[in-house]
Amino acid sequence: MQPYIFPYLGYFQLIDAVDTFVFYDDVHFIKRGWINRNKILVNGAEFLFSIPVVKASQNKLINEIEVNITPKWLQQFYATLTQNYKNAPYFEDVFQLIKKVFSKEYSSISDLAIESVVQISNYLELPTRFEISSERYGASIGMDKADRLISICKKKGSDTYINPSGGKELYYKDYFESKGISLSFIENDLVPYTQFSGDFVQGLSIIDVLMFNSNEATRRLIDNYQFN
Repeated sequence: MQPYIFPYLGYFQLIDAVDTFVFYDDVHFIKRGWINRNKILVNGAEFLFSIPVVKASQNKLINEIEVNITPKWLQQFYATLTQNYKNAPYFEDVFQLIKKVFSKEYSSISDLAIESVVQISNYLELPTRFEISSERYGASIGMDKADRLISICKKKGSDTYINPSGGKELYYKDYFESKGISLSFIENDLVPYTQFSGDFVQGLSIIDVLMFNSNEATRRLIDNYQFN
């Protein structure tokens, strides 16, 4: 899966569902996607924040896109979080976790996004192992999409590949099975949780989930998925 910045709950359901999660950092960057953008709650409504990047282009790989986080941008981001979540029950712990992610310097958006996912997973004590495609599976670059996934599974010694449900339009179980790999799709169930007093806003960043839920409650929310 491409590395996303502080992704939504369904991303972590996929992480929870697998033994090894491979960050697909050596595929093309997607502009106006979720690699450097996500949504939080601002004044009771969804608000899209974007990590500033340098010359974003879909002709570049994700790990080739540089970040451009200035002190001013970071200060404004922290101020937005504080103004809108300071009364959330788990604000202080989550705010410190976010600051920990941004305490490092990153050469690319993939490095930052990966760190955000790994830190959240550690915080939630998810046992999944993480790998980075450019570090372990670079030899498969250039293969057809499905064939590359099959190649990665075989090199890893895995016999099962799990993909988000949106992959049904791209990948076919019969083809994977003909190559000795079982293909399953995860179906996410995003159960509502209490935010503030307004209507529930679905599909926000994991930041929002953690602000309103304990680690244990968040893991229960993550557990709501099935396969087909």
